[in-house]
Amino acid sequence: MIELPEDIRDQLISHSVAGLPDEACGLLAGTNGDGRTVRAERFYAMTNADHSAMTYRLDPTEQLRVFNEIEDKGWELIGIFHSHTHTEAYPSETDRRQAFYPEAHYVLASLADRNNPVVRAFTITEGDVEEHEVRIT
Repeated sequence: MIELPEDIRDQLISHSVAGLPDEACGLLAGTNGDGRTVRAERFYAMTNADHSAMTYRLDPTEQLRVFNEIEDKGWELIGIFHSHTHTEAYPSETDRRQAFYPEAHYVLASLADRNNPVVRAFTITEGDVEEHEVRIT
């Protein structure tokens, strides 16, 4: 399970809407609670270097800065976030191929229904997708 404070969930949605028509992306940092639950402490909104409505790629300069800050704060990378502009919040074939962090949650926000955005989380290991509960706190 991944716990997202309500304000972080709201940041994910706001960043997704602001990024339109492209996919938005970013990183989630936090703590690994009891081993079964991770808790997001901070969302780092990042630039989609692909500038695409179909794919995302974290800006490498921003990614390095964020990884350094996460380490400095003693946090862990707990999530990699991106939005789907017109499809459900489920990892696409491209998402599964580019899932290089099996220990992280892949958090997706769907804007297919802009009045009711959906946030879901998954782990992806060697292309296999497993959904995890998202608890808004």
